[in-house]
Amino acid sequence: MKIETKCIQAGYVPKNGESRLMPIVQSTTFKYDTSEDMGKLFDLEASGYFYTRLQNPTNDYVAAKIAALEGGTAGMLTSSGQAASFYSVFNIAGCGDHVVASSTIYGGTFNLFNVTMRRMGIDFTFVDPDCSDEELEAAFKPNTKCVFGETLANPALIVFDIERFANAAHAHGVPLIIDNTFATPINCRPIEFGADIVTHSTTKYMDGHDASVGGCIVDSGKFDWNKHADKFPGLTTPDESYHGITYTEKFGLAGAFITKATAQLMRDFGSIQSPMNAYLLNLGLESLAVRMDRHCSNALKVAEYLEASDLVSWVNYPGLKSNKYYERAQKYMPNGTCGVISFGVKGGREAASSFMKNLKVAIIATHVADAHTCILHPASSTHRQLTDEELIASGVSPDLVRLSVGIENVDDIIADIDQALKAI
Repeated sequence: MKIETKCIQAGYVPKNGESRLMPIVQSTTFKYDTSEDMGKLFDLEASGYFYTRLQNPTNDYVAAKIAALEGGTAGMLTSSGQAASFYSVFNIAGCGDHVVASSTIYGGTFNLFNVTMRRMGIDFTFVDPDCSDEELEAAFKPNTKCVFGETLANPALIVFDIERFANAAHAHGVPLIIDNTFATPINCRPIEFGADIVTHSTTKYMDGHDASVGGCIVDSGKFDWNKHADKFPGLTTPDESYHGITYTEKFGLAGAFITKATAQLMRDFGSIQSPMNAYLLNLGLESLAVRMDRHCSNALKVAEYLEASDLVSWVNYPGLKSNKYYERAQKYMPNGTCGVISFGVKGGREAASSFMKNLKVAIIATHVADAHTCILHPASSTHRQLTDEELIASGVSPDLVRLSVGIENVDDIIADIDQALKAI
């Protein structure tokens, strides 16, 4: 099936006489006839459900759909994108281990890695995604367990060179993990370029309607954990908490990573997505292909308008031919990147703040990547405690405006921006 069809058909497939719409299994627990039947589930000898903190049928239907969209072999929903990022790394890296990560990843993920996970004993080396080969090579250590990057950096919109980083990771016997939130599998499938594990904040384009917070992890099933067994004992040696099961032996390369993440991490941390949120996410996934096409076409027209405006000092959008990452975007995302644009308003912080006050269609919000056009001026909101000098040092200029272009009529979006700029 083509990806547009998978958005509708993958995951839940009703049998004769069953509900056409994916059911919401709003239950914490599941009944069994005998203790032996339930015991087989606890021993991972049989598939099924016994407690929603670990797994739920509604969640599994949606995870299977996302795995199909990404071209992976298995998937797991989480309560948020942050949980997905955490689980994807912590599933293979623990105290005393090391991770290489892009320095331009989403700020929340950067803090998770640089502060919280360091407190857990995991070391991180952050590299510029455009670093030299020598700098990238120098970032690896004998105890490196994975490499982490974003298809499109949030909010820097740097296009990650997936193949380059995949080759570097594989040369050191470790997997590449890619956060594909902004591009979605509609515009980029990182597994096709060498990525081994893909994560998402499903809160963004996948849900698309500000309705539900969630995350997802998809395993490609291609990384050979056994070939590098000494690096990944959690997958390749017996797990005594599950009666000595070795995940790679029991579930193969296609299922080992996600099964371990479910049986260990979800069991112990419990960051499960609620079945109701999974149901809402599935509704968003059904229209994902249609919406992404509209987001991208709208954003390109808005970016072209901004680039031509005398009231705008600069525009950053990978879909523009003038953009530094245009050629790389054409390689990885030839059908479009995303709906997010960053640009600078002439006149600096005060002019940008004035511009925001005059908008009528665009909604001022910290959110991005949904059906509504959303906009944010970091210098007067999320970063308002910083001076202009401190803003520049942090990579956020005083005039920077982050615009998430929605699926409204593009003429209305442009007219709104135009009148707001002229009213400064």
